[in-house]
Amino acid sequence: MNRIAFHPRRTVEDVEEGRLLAPKFDDAGLIPCITSDADSGEVLMLGWMNAEALRLTLETGEAHYFSRSRRNLWHKGTTSGLVQRVVEARIDDDQDAIWLRVAVAGSGASCHVGYRSCFYRAVPTGEKAGGALAFTESTRTFDPVAAYGDAPNPTQL
Repeated sequence: MNRIAFHPRRTVEDVEEGRLLAPKFDDAGLIPCITSDADSGEVLMLGWMNAEALRLTLETGEAHYFSRSRRNLWHKGTTSGLVQRVVEARIDDDQDAIWLRVAVAGSGASCHVGYRSCFYRAVPTGEKAGGALAFTESTRTFDPVAAYGDAPNPTQL
């Protein structure tokens, strides 16, 4: 397998108009990654990648992320079976954010809480701002305890 090389960020023109991959990781060595369903376009999750997670994602064609709370690399679906196969990967204009379009194995869910999308609640805005969150998904697509074991300790969230 060829190792993906990230190129140096030399000029604004190279970064914004060039053809070389030169991702900008933040001070913690991370880059945000928005993941959406390749067919519907629905946003499934926002994750974080370090350089190794981005390399593995591009090399294997399956999504890998970096857990900020656990401080480790993870291959999405290793435990749950809900592997995200990358259909397309994009990088934004200044190369500081990744967008993955994926096909999800199994139930098609990506949320560790059991819903299809991690964005399963709407936040009231305007005159309704400050009101209760509204669930946009009525049922879980899988049992998170069966997939992952006990719920995480709230201090780890």
